[in-house]
Amino acid sequence: MRTTIPGSEMFTSRPMPRAELLRRISPKLSLHQIDDERTGDVGALTYEVVRHRLWAITQEMGETLRRMSGSHVVTESNDYNFSICDEVGEQVQVGTYNIGLIGSMDLAIFWTLQHRSDNPGIAEGDMFLCNDPWIGGGLHQNDAAILAPIFYEGQLFGWTTAIAHQVDLGGSRPGSFSPSAQDVFAESVPTPPIKVVRDGVLQRDVADAWVRRSRLPHLVGLDLRAKIAANKNAADGILRLIHKYGADTVKAVMRRMMNDAESRLRDKLSGLPDGTWSAVGYQEQSQTGDRGLHAIKVAMTKQDDRLVFDFRGTAEQTGIINCPYPGLRAGIVFTLLPLLAGDIPWAAGGLMRCFEIVTDEHTITNASFPAAVGKGPFGPAWGAGNLVAEVLAKMLDAEPDHRRDVQSICNGTTDLCVVSGVDVREGNRKGFITPIFDVMAGGYGAQVHYDGVDTGGRLIIPSARAPDVEMTEYLYPLVALWRREQTDSGGPGRQRGGMSGSVCYVQHPDQSEPMSLVVSGTGKVANQNVGLAGGYPGNSQLDLVVRGIDRPQLAGARTIPAGLDDLGGRTEVLPCEGESRLGPGDALYLHWQAGGGYGDPLLREAESVREDVLQFRVSPAAARDVYGVALRDDLAVDVAATQRSRQDLRLQRQTDAGLARSGARPVLDQPIPGDARRLDDNLAVVATAAGASVACVHCDLVIGPLQDEIYLTLLARRDAPLPEAGPQIWPDPSAYTDTEIVFRQLFCPGCLTAVYSRVVPVDHPLPDDVFRSFA
Repeated sequence: MRTTIPGSEMFTSRPMPRAELLRRISPKLSLHQIDDERTGDVGALTYEVVRHRLWAITQEMGETLRRMSGSHVVTESNDYNFSICDEVGEQVQVGTYNIGLIGSMDLAIFWTLQHRSDNPGIAEGDMFLCNDPWIGGGLHQNDAAILAPIFYEGQLFGWTTAIAHQVDLGGSRPGSFSPSAQDVFAESVPTPPIKVVRDGVLQRDVADAWVRRSRLPHLVGLDLRAKIAANKNAADGILRLIHKYGADTVKAVMRRMMNDAESRLRDKLSGLPDGTWSAVGYQEQSQTGDRGLHAIKVAMTKQDDRLVFDFRGTAEQTGIINCPYPGLRAGIVFTLLPLLAGDIPWAAGGLMRCFEIVTDEHTITNASFPAAVGKGPFGPAWGAGNLVAEVLAKMLDAEPDHRRDVQSICNGTTDLCVVSGVDVREGNRKGFITPIFDVMAGGYGAQVHYDGVDTGGRLIIPSARAPDVEMTEYLYPLVALWRREQTDSGGPGRQRGGMSGSVCYVQHPDQSEPMSLVVSGTGKVANQNVGLAGGYPGNSQLDLVVRGIDRPQLAGARTIPAGLDDLGGRTEVLPCEGESRLGPGDALYLHWQAGGGYGDPLLREAESVREDVLQFRVSPAAARDVYGVALRDDLAVDVAATQRSRQDLRLQRQTDAGLARSGARPVLDQPIPGDARRLDDNLAVVATAAGASVACVHCDLVIGPLQDEIYLTLLARRDAPLPEAGPQIWPDPSAYTDTEIVFRQLFCPGCLTAVYSRVVPVDHPLPDDVFRSFA
């Protein structure tokens, strides 16, 4: 149920034209500005030297933050980032760590300039602390940023920012995340930009108030100082650059970096087909006790050199699965930068000029205060980013020169599990809180020509890494039974999605007191790691506690358990949103999501499937049942049996789709006609007497007219049980939701090649795409 608080609208931030922002800044604040014409005065050599020095300064910020921080989140998993901005907050250079953390940093600076430039003022030596997700500078309250203005000769020259996830900032549950929260007041309190450093001196009263809210004040206080130091070092580096080259020259380089990034992205967009591409995804269990699915909808329109992301129709805000507007914007940014701007320097201020957002108010991707937003980053922001990745991929797949950039959805989201308690090892009693960060090792989505990277990390955190298990065991009273890649987890396809992994922890033998668990794992029912062009989704997420294991805490164990079956005990399935406990006789098991596949798995080279089996990426059963590859006892491919098996699987699709069982048309080994325009791996637009029509590239069957997606209704369709999607799809959605869930596939009615494969609710709509460049 939506509620509003009068006056809360002040604490919101939106993009605005530069001229309008300048009118809203107090005249007390003098800005260093130059005309755009000055950017052409900088020579090529000077431009490159200064540009690369700005990049080096951002990297030095990251090293300073990581070396000073004592937080497992920063030192082991790289869940932080930093940026250099111009005088009004447009981002000139960003780091390659958690991109989501800088996706709305400019909005936080915009707000600070408007609301702090008059009172208390913005002066040399000041820094501002902010963790308000409605203002920006982070996706939820645990993302705390330090915004630091840089002055030169009395004028505001630019800003630097440093931000990191904080393990705990208060709220009703350890880790500041409450699955049963009704509003933000059960979570950490948002703090709008507040002056924490004045004239170069840390304000002790503000710092004390900040750490007082936390269950881990020493870590939060250390991270605060680490971010201040990172900003200070960056400011010193920029001032040295100014002293060497002059303020106008450095500013001209900064402005040109953003203009060049904008120009290069607009040039790329201009070469892509115009049209509108749509996608729908779901968030599960809005809070503890909920059993529903809540839709996120996007329609991306590309016209000439600009993108518009339209999220209208998304579900109304509810429970804890909400993010404010800055989180939605961050979801677009952390997807767009690596997928569409991977070959362009990340001067994010220029790149973000190339798109706009249309969204309804009071929705799960644009929530109003005081909605609970603790799950914003790994809930709706990430879910929106997945949909953006999907529509970008469909656009890129239709342009031959850019198909190399197409990628199925990566690991979908994070599998959040916060473990907390009192560490009693060696007679100490010390409180601890930690998310299980092993889940950073997600699988990457498959590409048109390559398999996804196994346990490669996170698309949105290019420098992400899973922590050292021994460091986890040193810091916390946990013992890892295993952390391994999971066979069959990668989405099946002509190109296979990258594998995910699983981890299993028990309490340390000297830990006698139970631990609390807070879990939040979207993607346990309707997979967010979808495949493309008929590729299957990767595995669904699965979190378990095994109660009463045979050897509590491995007492007397002589072998390492090979899997859950070796633990004994009773399995308790953890919900998408909820709480539990871990005792001395229990084991915690987390299996996170892999990458989606690309293309029909029946088109995968049989020898590639054999190699997957030899490398334990695919099981022999999945090779037979999903890929249709028959292996002999010596694991060599039986060519004749494989041909029969694949034909049988196609005929089964024909029967399931309600078609007459007349045999599938042969898959042709020849290119599509020269005048055809490819839509993806399976379909192309061809000219017919009736106009532009869609044909199968594998059997040349003309399916139907292109207009208004008529051809989709002419495809063969089946709704199958979830195990048909692969052995790692959780087979019983009733454990999580009352909604009927199916494995839906659309096929070419001729050769029965899969062109669409999703795990979705039964009322999931077909795509509503418009290919303007092909009509």
